[in-house]
Amino acid sequence: MSDYKEKNHLEAEEQSFREEMGTKGEDKHNYKDETHKIAEKNKETELQNHIENVNDTTSDKENKDDRTSSKRKFWGSKAFTAVISGIVSSILTLAFVLYTPFFQEKGIVGLDEHTKDQENAISTQEVTTVSSESSIVEMVETASKGIVGIVKYGNEANPFHVEGEGQSGVGSGVIFKKEGKDAYIVTNNHVIENADRIEVSLESGEHTTAKLVGADALTDLAVLKIDGSLVETTLEFGDSDLLKAGEEVVAIGNPLGLEFSRTVTRGIVSAIDRTVNVNTSAGQWELNVIQTDAAINPGNSGGALLNNDGKVIGVNSLKISTYGVEGLGFAIPSNDVVPVVEQLMEHGKIERPFIGISMADLERVPRMYVQEIPEKVTEGVIVTDVTANSAAEKAGIQPKDVIVEINGNEIKNGKELRKLLYTKLEISDVISVKLYREDEMKTVQMTLTSNPT
Repeated sequence: MSDYKEKNHLEAEEQSFREEMGTKGEDKHNYKDETHKIAEKNKETELQNHIENVNDTTSDKENKDDRTSSKRKFWGSKAFTAVISGIVSSILTLAFVLYTPFFQEKGIVGLDEHTKDQENAISTQEVTTVSSESSIVEMVETASKGIVGIVKYGNEANPFHVEGEGQSGVGSGVIFKKEGKDAYIVTNNHVIENADRIEVSLESGEHTTAKLVGADALTDLAVLKIDGSLVETTLEFGDSDLLKAGEEVVAIGNPLGLEFSRTVTRGIVSAIDRTVNVNTSAGQWELNVIQTDAAINPGNSGGALLNNDGKVIGVNSLKISTYGVEGLGFAIPSNDVVPVVEQLMEHGKIERPFIGISMADLERVPRMYVQEIPEKVTEGVIVTDVTANSAAEKAGIQPKDVIVEINGNEIKNGKELRKLLYTKLEISDVISVKLYREDEMKTVQMTLTSNPT
């Protein structure tokens, strides 16, 4: 409003000047100069007014911004203070609740459950691992008391028959039963076979002479008997049918002799239901075994293969020892051992169907010795001897006869004949046998008997 009045005032002055100039009659040039000055003054005034207006507007905006900023700072500081106060209050409240005896006793409130679960899980894992290792150590310590060393004495190592007997073999054994005054040990047949005397060394350091209860060459098992007063610990048989590949096992025995008695090796079950061909004093046989990578060395034969519960799930029997091959040890499954052991304790032998012949694989016999046999006959077993009063003798079987079939089952070698005889047939069974006598095919009948003592 003040600008408007000032402008009107200037215009009034200009009008008055013009009138004055016109009245006095001054020249036109002076009038123009004076008008120009007044116009310049008016422009300067307007410019000054405009600058002031701009400054006022800017000042108002700045004041407004300052007020807005101040408000924001004010409310921001309030919000921040409120948040911090809330957090501090919550922490103090939580701490008070957590560490108040009343709530802790009532179990209403606890520490961070997730953290506690993690800590408990770690703690449980550590305890379980330590406990597992500790239990295995304790198991081995207990089981070792039921493992014995076995030394075989005989004249095999003394070919000149000098007075006195020599040590001819070393192995291991497992004490599995104590009954009355006696204790019983299972071991491998090949450990004690042809022994003149058998000596057992116990965990206590005592040595005693053992008596042979019974042995079986095909299964490679034998049972010994010692004085029960010397025995404090016996081992229990487990169920080998429950074994799975990858399961942990422990082997205990006397590798390389008694100086390394009760050596413990640990490994896993590499495979179950393996079959390996073995040559025994009763002929070639397919032995059902458990394969393990637990170290089994000479002297371990007859020792125990144990599960983590300390139960005997196998009797260590053999190892494949070939250049470039490691970790192939085998044990006879406990479920195969137990019935054999029971029969040996009851009868002193394994009663099986018995034909009464000695034999050889035809393919291993030079052709010059069987020229009479048709050339097309290349497989079977040739009879080398016949036992007196046996089923074979009664059926008229003779040396040089070649057996090729029993009860419709083709016989290619001695291993197949034994497998059929011992797994499919029983004592008193009547069988039909096809054979070649020179170039003639014959069929004979016979009644199986039990094997002689």
